[in-house]
Amino acid sequence: MEYPFIIHHGGADGVTGSCHRLQISPDHAILVDCGLFQGVDLKGQSSFERHQIEFPVDDVIALVVTHVHIDHIGRLPYLMAAGFKGPIICTPPSARLLPLVIEDALKIGFTRDRRQIERFLDTVQMHLDPSPYGTWKSLLNDERYKVKVRLQNAGHILGSAYVEIDVEDERASLDNRYVFSGDLGPPDTPLLPDPTPLERADVLVLESTYGDRRHEGRRTRRAQLKEMIYRAQREGGSVVIPAFSIGRTQELLYEIETLLHERQEEEKGERPLIIVDSPLAARFTEVYRDLKPWWDSEAKERLDQGRHPLSFDGLVTVDSHDDHLAMVEYLATTNTWAIVIAASGMATGGRVVNYLKRLLPDPRHTVLFVGYQAEGTPGRQIQRAKRGDKVVLGGDSVVVRARTKSISGFSAHADQRSLIDFVNSSPEFLGDIVLIHGTRESRAKLEAELDIAKKVSR
Repeated sequence: MEYPFIIHHGGADGVTGSCHRLQISPDHAILVDCGLFQGVDLKGQSSFERHQIEFPVDDVIALVVTHVHIDHIGRLPYLMAAGFKGPIICTPPSARLLPLVIEDALKIGFTRDRRQIERFLDTVQMHLDPSPYGTWKSLLNDERYKVKVRLQNAGHILGSAYVEIDVEDERASLDNRYVFSGDLGPPDTPLLPDPTPLERADVLVLESTYGDRRHEGRRTRRAQLKEMIYRAQREGGSVVIPAFSIGRTQELLYEIETLLHERQEEEKGERPLIIVDSPLAARFTEVYRDLKPWWDSEAKERLDQGRHPLSFDGLVTVDSHDDHLAMVEYLATTNTWAIVIAASGMATGGRVVNYLKRLLPDPRHTVLFVGYQAEGTPGRQIQRAKRGDKVVLGGDSVVVRARTKSISGFSAHADQRSLIDFVNSSPEFLGDIVLIHGTRESRAKLEAELDIAKKVSR
């Protein structure tokens, strides 16, 4: 067998469960991400069954984390239970955010015992190895192999990175660079700098989540959000936005603050109630505030003007479960004008399910999807439903009478055009491109658009 080679332990032919192995030699490997499966990627198994680690870990010298979304790091407890004891390499912002995500995953999938959770988090903390953007880190240096890794800004969420791994094999006189894109973000994302241009790659493992479509531009998506918000005002209802606690929630708050500021400058009038109903999202937002050095120049300029995109008048966070239930009932039984941001992003669980159960049957309300809805998830069912159809939420059948709307421009993923631009940002000729993290259709359309079919691997 010829080394190095890549094995996918998830995320190769679906959009969740990302986990990719670079096998450098028989006894040296690097993992890039180790995430949970969701929706159809569970393949009919229970979460516990599907997430068991069935690949060797004793040869894994490091886990490199591209970012802290659950479909990229959620299998970490399973990985460590299987015996992984190496460093967890990530950016400094990811090192701050990762324990929060893992704590939440433990509560949902393992235990609510505080002592057990704290012991595991202490163990994770000891393995975290933060690495700044653009800095090479040596992982292996023996008589044959020299291996180093570097993280570059991916523009997906705060701290997200794509991974460059240089492998020098002195015996075979080879020096190749393997690049794993993780999830790439689109340009002009609120709070985040644009992705760093690609320097070179002998093998590029490239995500293709939106490889088959183009997003609306930022101005268009903001106009669509504005229309949804003020329609709710006219109808005496609420806008419910299922959103991931990290990344999407903070970007939405940024854009909502922009709209409210513009309205205040134009006219003084009623302001909607902005509700973040997710303790985890609230904690992430606090950490985002602490991580201002990693914000983009636009966001920093806004701070200099005395505005704070993540903390403004009318913004309310809901903490306790009792307060959550009271808020759901309040919005269902009054004509309150409100915007609710609640997890989870695909409505697979979390507090957003209670809002959907109560508000979907009422035509005054709007359910707004701003992110990808994987096949087999409740979010995809609602997205496809026609008025009067029924969907299943938490085991209950719920009729859909509320308006449903999707704005792809708020996706934290690069679209087809941006993925192509990323490939073309390299001044050097690329070697193989391996398309992952997408449906069969999205991979096929991206491959065709790249117009390099002979270079694209499956």
